[in-house]
Order: sequence, then structure tokens, then C-alpha cells
Amino acid sequence: MDQHALAGVSMDTAFALGDPVGYRALVGPGRPAVYEVETGRDLTYGELDDMVARIAAVILNIVATPEPFPRIAYLGRNSIAAVAVCLACQRAGYVFVPMNWRLGPAEIREIVADCRPSLVVHTAEFAATAGEMLDTSPALLSVEGEHGLLVLAAESPRAEPEAAADDGPCIMLYTSGTTGAPKGVVVTRRNAFAAALNFALVGEVTARSVALLDLPLFHTIGLVAIARTTLMMGGRLVISDRFLPERTLATLGDPSLGVSHYFAVPQMAAALRASPNWNAAALKALQAIFIGGAPLSPVLIETFLEDGIPLVNGYGMSEAGTAIHMPLDRDMVASFPGSVGFPAPMLAIRLVGEDGRDVADGEVGEIWLSGPSVTPGYWNKPEETARAFVDGWYRSGDLGRRGPGGVIYVPDRLKDMYISGGENVFPAEVEAVIGAHPKVLDVAVVGAPDPKWGECGIAFVVAAVADATADEILLHCAERLASYKRPARVVFLEAIPRTASGKAQKHVLRSRHLPS
Repeated sequence: MDQHALAGVSMDTAFALGDPVGYRALVGPGRPAVYEVETGRDLTYGELDDMVARIAAVILNIVATPEPFPRIAYLGRNSIAAVAVCLACQRAGYVFVPMNWRLGPAEIREIVADCRPSLVVHTAEFAATAGEMLDTSPALLSVEGEHGLLVLAAESPRAEPEAAADDGPCIMLYTSGTTGAPKGVVVTRRNAFAAALNFALVGEVTARSVALLDLPLFHTIGLVAIARTTLMMGGRLVISDRFLPERTLATLGDPSLGVSHYFAVPQMAAALRASPNWNAAALKALQAIFIGGAPLSPVLIETFLEDGIPLVNGYGMSEAGTAIHMPLDRDMVASFPGSVGFPAPMLAIRLVGEDGRDVADGEVGEIWLSGPSVTPGYWNKPEETARAFVDGWYRSGDLGRRGPGGVIYVPDRLKDMYISGGENVFPAEVEAVIGAHPKVLDVAVVGAPDPKWGECGIAFVVAAVADATADEILLHCAERLASYKRPARVVFLEAIPRTASGKAQKHVLRSRHLPS
């Protein structure tokens, strides 16, 4: 979305949607709001609201600019401070831009140059990386230290919420870059509210919920689906700075916390289940483990169901938040193990064929979305925004198929599908078969040019054991897949390059391992 177009958004609209912490502090200031695993810091809604108000005052004092919707970049792992800065930006009428700290300095500079933040807030861990931004960012502020954000906030007066339009931006999320250079997804106040409400409804999040957050806040799952939803509904947010299987299991099993909701990508769920400390009985407070970001193996679903814990699959994106989701129903999860569920309540979904018409049930079409959670577009990229929308519908680039009862399956991304011998091949289907092999830890399949068939599949595999061979994996495929779906060869790797949300970076695999 063009920043000049954003400048035209009316500021006369009342602060109708507000921020979740402000409301919760008003109606229940003494209720527990956030708990930080690493430090043991524990804040009520009244205390968190006070921190947010004072951080907002610090930001307003440092960033005094006539530019509409100034961007505030944040570079740091999960913490109470990170969540507070996000909410403070909304109170100040500014835009929170969480930076992917996993990127290299050159990649981060590229994002900074694109969004041009007025201020970069960083933790001590990333001070050196933040310092390298000085040529593109006019101001830096450390969270910690004698003159850091938390000290300044403690000494600052409270700032009152700024009146701002519901359709004005409050967050900018840079896409995870599975296809190349990331784009800044504009998230308005209305988008954030609707996306959080969608997950609250499909995930049954209430004021009694306790959610563990150890997915990074630079992704919509962590920032909106988990953090914002939990606080908006008045639950308790348990924050961990990163995913470590043993620490996560200990936190999930801590009876004093009683974690009821946990969100993970499939690789994280598999790591938890493989831990020697796995004890399903200790997780009795857990209603479900919510899964998103990458295809979910039916074998993994069955394994967790046997332990009495449903893996509840879902589908979403930075551009719309939670879009499709399975209900918290173990029978439904068991009956439709490959499905991502039903459309979220505040989203309309179409499955559209190449001719621009909706496909019939059982047929594959591109997923189109419309609703209040859908982004107005990409920052400073009007051409890409225009290509992404057709008559108000957002084209996801993902393929979907509607099955019995209205459940939706996501075979693959449109750009990942390839054609072998005239037949469409969805790599995710092949990956599910290979991933079920006991000697396979991780897998990604891509299409490659082939002189005989046009295209063929190449399976990139991370072996679980040293004696895994390509022949046994290919035989496994031959026994379970049609001939045109079987990969032509297997390439063993130490690791599959993945984004923070678990998506395989197939453009990286192609560039590094396939002939140009």
C-alpha cells in the first residue's frame, strides 16, 4: 500500500477499536496479564497498561514528526517489553514494525531502507546489528541500560491514547520471504482487531485461557494470533524468548501456570513429541496444540491423538491472520486429518479456477479471501498490491479444495505446484508421504525441468539416521504414490532452509542445489 495513500486516511474516526490492554485494565486491573518465563516477571493488566502508557509517552517524546503513521522498528526476541512497545505504538498512533532478528545485517538494512523507521528499539543482544542501521535510521534506543527504554518509561508520565482511524495502520509485518524479497504487509487497527477475534472464536480463547508464546513476534502467529488475541480476551500471556523443547515442555507442564493454549509449527510439535521428557499426563491443562505455517503430517496428528492431545490444524498468513481452522474437537481432528478446517467466522473464502470462476467441491482452486482482517496492501508497492487483489478479493497464491462437510484442504502453493507428464503434482502431498518414513526427519520437494516429462520432483531430505538411503525412500514412494508423483531423485541435506513460521524456502533450495 502506498504510504501517500495512507496519509489520506481520516483521523476523525473515534478510537473505537481501542487497544486490548486499555480495556482490560479498566474492567479488571488486578487480573494477571503477562508472565515472562526467563525472568519470572509477572504483571497484572493494570501494571501492563501503565507500562504501555509510559512507553507511548517516551516514543512520542523521541519521535516528533509531521509524517503520518511514523514507523517504529523493533529488533529483539519475545519479551514483555516487546509486547508493550507494540501496544504503545498503537496508543501513540504509530506503526509497530517487528524485525526478523534471524536475518543477516544486509537483509535487515534492506527492510529498514524500505519502511524508513523514525526509531529502532533494540535489545542488548542485537545492539551491534542495530548499530549497522545508523546509515538508514535516524534514532536508536536500547530496551535495557541506564538510558534505555524501560528506565525512561519508568520515569515518564503516562500518555493518553491518540485518536486514530480504525483503518489506519498500526502494524507492518514483513512477509517471511518463501519466494524472494520480503514485502511489508500493512495491518490496520481494524485488521488486527478482526484477526484476533477470528482466532479467539476458532481457538475458543476466553478470559480463563493461558497461552504460551514462544514463536517469534515478527510473525502474525506470535504477534496477533497468540499475543493480541489472549490480551484482547483478558487471558494470561506466558512469554518465552524462544522455543527450546525441554523448556517449552516444562512450561506447558507447570501446574502453577496451567497453560491451555499453545501454537507451534509442525517441526516444533515433532520436537516436543520426540523429547525424552515428553509426558502427556503433565499437559492435562492443554486444550490443544494449534498448528500452522506448514503442512501437517497425518502420522504426527495420530501420534498426538493417541496421547490425548489434539493437533488442531489451521491456515493463515500475514495478509489476513487466521483464515481457516479446525475446531477444538478431537473427533473432527481424527476424521479430517489432512484438512485445515473451516473458514474463520469473519472471512469469506472462494476457491477460484484459472478461468476466474469458483470451482466445484472436490476440485482445486486458488484461495481468495475477503473480510475485515484482510490487509489493504503492501507498503510502497502499489503494483504488487494491485496484482494481489481482484474486485476486492485477496489472491492468496495458495491452492485449496473443499471436501465433505465444507472442510478445506490446502494441497500446496500455486507457485510450488509443477506439471509432470501433463499431470499436476502438489509437492505437499509427496512431502507428507516421505515425511512418514521413519528414517526421515524433514523433507521439501520442488519441481525441476526434465527433458522427458517436462518437470519432475526433487526430494530434499534431512535424514533421522545415518544409514538412510535414497533407494529406500524412493521405494517407499513407489508403494504409496502414482508414478507421476514420485520424485526422480533424493538429495540429502543437513537442514531444510525454513522461515520462522516453518515454511520451506524453496527458492533457496532451487538456487543452491539445482542447475540454473
